[in-house]
Amino acid sequence: MNTISISITVSGEAQEILISDLEDLGSIGFEQKEEVLIAYFPELNFNSYEVNSLLQGYQFVSTIIHEQNWNALWESNFPPVAIERFCYVRADFHPPDQGYTHEILITPKMSFGTGHHATTYMMIRQMKDLDLGNKQVFDFGTGTGILAILAEKMGAATVEAIDIDEWSICNAVENGDKNQCSKIRFEKTTVLPAMKFDVVLANINRNVILDYLEDLVALLNPGSIILFSGLMISDEQEIMQAFTGKLKLLKREEKDNWIALCCSA
Repeated sequence: MNTISISITVSGEAQEILISDLEDLGSIGFEQKEEVLIAYFPELNFNSYEVNSLLQGYQFVSTIIHEQNWNALWESNFPPVAIERFCYVRADFHPPDQGYTHEILITPKMSFGTGHHATTYMMIRQMKDLDLGNKQVFDFGTGTGILAILAEKMGAATVEAIDIDEWSICNAVENGDKNQCSKIRFEKTTVLPAMKFDVVLANINRNVILDYLEDLVALLNPGSIILFSGLMISDEQEIMQAFTGKLKLLKREEKDNWIALCCSA
């Protein structure tokens, strides 16, 4: 499957706003540079009309990346990511580093979640403070599978991980295999599991979180933890209003105009 790359001349907070809007239109990944935002879309089902309408007033260039060139693109643009001394995320072509509690191998391909983006980075940092030993974990919108893989490495008993994108699930399964995971069940579906969880991970976006909030809360046992990201600072008031009477905020952090929220049932 080919990928469409759109390079947009934009900087600062306007990049963050565009990221949120382009995610809603199906973008599967981003690169942020000082004056340029690059958004990636699967060529199949690409909604050119809506994307072009959104980008009116911006200077942008679209190109097609053929599938066989995708790994070469990532190899040239994907440095390792270190989250404190807790987690080291690298690709096959990076040397290992033994100085971290957990090391995760990720071949990102066309899925979202490498640790570079602020939302994934904050989710991993929030997970650092959790005890996942022998816990039941649900990863909602797994992307590359990075959070599910980390959950297993942190001692989770089982991990259920879903995504609506078939390519993401294939990539997540591949990454799970690379990390010798055996306790994760990856599934392409929009249906949430019919069971309770100790920890839920939801790194999606505002609209999906709001649409699924009642169902996500229903997955929690009393005292269960749910982590949210994919949210911008500008989403916070609406999200916190939606949480009223459902969830208790335990911890909040922000990075690059994005926020992560740790809540309990």
